[in-house]
Amino acid sequence: MPRNDRRTVPRRGGLSKLPLPARLAISWLSNALVIGVVAAVLSNVTVSGAGSLLLAAAVFGVLNTIVKPLLRFVTLPLAILTLGVAWFFVSLLMLVATRAIVSGFRIHGFWTFVGATAIVWAVNVALDLLPGPWQLTGRRRRRRQRRSSV
Repeated sequence: MPRNDRRTVPRRGGLSKLPLPARLAISWLSNALVIGVVAAVLSNVTVSGAGSLLLAAAVFGVLNTIVKPLLRFVTLPLAILTLGVAWFFVSLLMLVATRAIVSGFRIHGFWTFVGATAIVWAVNVALDLLPGPWQLTGRRRRRRQRRSSV
């Protein structure tokens, strides 16, 4: 009789077995959704077209995957002192960098950056709570696997 551990527990619908390009596409589209929501909610955020939205989503995803963890590590002492507020500004910096790299993506004003960062956080919390294919990558996937194995 097989042991009932994570390797033998069937996954729902086999979604976790999607190839890497499919998982990356889902992550990219969820970033596009987040940036689209920010542009729809805040009047000082503009995206010149679908191409700029998709490019901004790709750049934002790469920055969040590569640069953000490094910055979070470097700012760990400051984050401890500020009870995590410093990491809000690391997230804000990811939007600043995305705006600097993608010419068709504009955010005007510091408080708009603050609002956009808060919206990105809120949409990501909503995506964490709602089941769907966006939970197949990264931290959301690990959380989902832990919940289903309990």
